[in-house]
Amino acid sequence: MANTPDLNSPKDHVDKARWLVGEMDKRDGLAPVDVEKFWADEAVAGRNPLGKNIPQAALGIFMSGECVYDELGIAEDYWRYDHDHVWRLELNKAYNDKAEKIVGKRLLSETPHDPTRHYPWVKTLADVFEAKSVWNDWSWWLQESAHDEGELEALLDRVEVRLGNLRSFLLPENWDAEKARLTALGVKSPLYRSQRGPCTFACSIFGAENTLMLCLDNRALAERFRDTICRAMLGIGQVLDAERGWTVENSKDGNGRGFWFFDDNSCLFNPEMYEFFGFPILRAIFDRYAPDPGNTRFQHSDSAMGHLLPLLSRLEMTGTNFGPTVTVSEIRKHLPRAVIEGQLAPFTFSRNEHERIVLEFLRDFEQAGEKRGLKFATAGSINNGSRLTSLRLVMAAIQHFGRYEA
Repeated sequence: MANTPDLNSPKDHVDKARWLVGEMDKRDGLAPVDVEKFWADEAVAGRNPLGKNIPQAALGIFMSGECVYDELGIAEDYWRYDHDHVWRLELNKAYNDKAEKIVGKRLLSETPHDPTRHYPWVKTLADVFEAKSVWNDWSWWLQESAHDEGELEALLDRVEVRLGNLRSFLLPENWDAEKARLTALGVKSPLYRSQRGPCTFACSIFGAENTLMLCLDNRALAERFRDTICRAMLGIGQVLDAERGWTVENSKDGNGRGFWFFDDNSCLFNPEMYEFFGFPILRAIFDRYAPDPGNTRFQHSDSAMGHLLPLLSRLEMTGTNFGPTVTVSEIRKHLPRAVIEGQLAPFTFSRNEHERIVLEFLRDFEQAGEKRGLKFATAGSINNGSRLTSLRLVMAAIQHFGRYEA
């Protein structure tokens, strides 16, 4: 690393990016990185990206099953990958063989599917609201279950009846027998700790335009819609907590604490609308499942979230993954305790724009500064086309330019 540009020198980011990409090109497309040292340092940084003694910025890119197709040179077949467990395992192993050579780590799961060690399917919030998922265009899409205010009122009537006996609705008939069998094997029953966020969920089952107009034109029905979603979420959590025997009091070690929201459509709500509709639900869930400062309060919204940051600051979020138009500086200003997963534009990564990848890391690392807390990741999904050589380039950028003073 003797010829590495000095991060504190007058050289600008473009010089550094071009140097690193040039070194990559000299090495048959493999960026210069001490792989063993990188993963040893990542093990420290990844445990607490805000830590004062971490050696380097943390990495948040560990690829995904979507990446196997381009990397292995095969046609995309998401349905088969989702349903054919044997084929998925074969692809994951082939992908990991390449990953081990390029980045020094096997990244995708190679654990065989064993249906005898899985709990039977538990119904979800979508089922409570009678929304069906259909496979379309390579993924699942949640369909609307109400199309106008009259249908929504009728739906909420049915949901409220359902909430009166939620356990019997959520759990299948063979639940008790399977729970006894699996508990004896040491397999714990599932908890409810993540959810499509309230704005996205509402837009999915009632339509985006309908939901936004409802907040503007019929505040009473919108409030009822919001509160019913919140009651249902809390109710699902209570049912599954009871099945596990989980309480806040017996989870002082952190097990079962925290909640993760995935709410892309929250960007459609202006601050006043979000404070009215989404904010109260997040507050209620976090109050129950993340009551202490160290508990995870996470939101993924790979969209333009800058206008909602002041509100999210009141929720004291501890983890974010926002869209690429939101900067690390903006997030840190409003969320001083959050680990920031981002802000690499997903298409910069999937198009393997090497110089741009390094530039975006340098930008984000500089903005994070000594406050730290950057977990460099895509600001959204990791898409097919994202190559292992680009991941190695990210690792090299972190190792050469993303280190902290001892």
